Amino acid sequence: MEKRVTLDTIIIDALRMDEGTAPIFMKAGMHCLGCPSASGESIAEACAVHGIDAGKLVEELNAYLASK
Repeated sequence: MEKRVTLDTIIIDALRMDEGTAPIFMKAGMHCLGCPSASGESIAEACAVHGIDAGKLVEELNAYLASK
């Protein structure tokens, strides 16, 4: 089954899917992946807080996951 994330994917779930997603989040400016918010915030919610283009981040994450 192909691994994919959506705007609604909780950050910790994306990290559990593949730890290699961590550098992508970090590069985008999400540096506290271990904070409590990562366990409850969707990618869209976290991007809104950090001023990040959520659609672009989801595309990058899915491109990485598809390359595996």
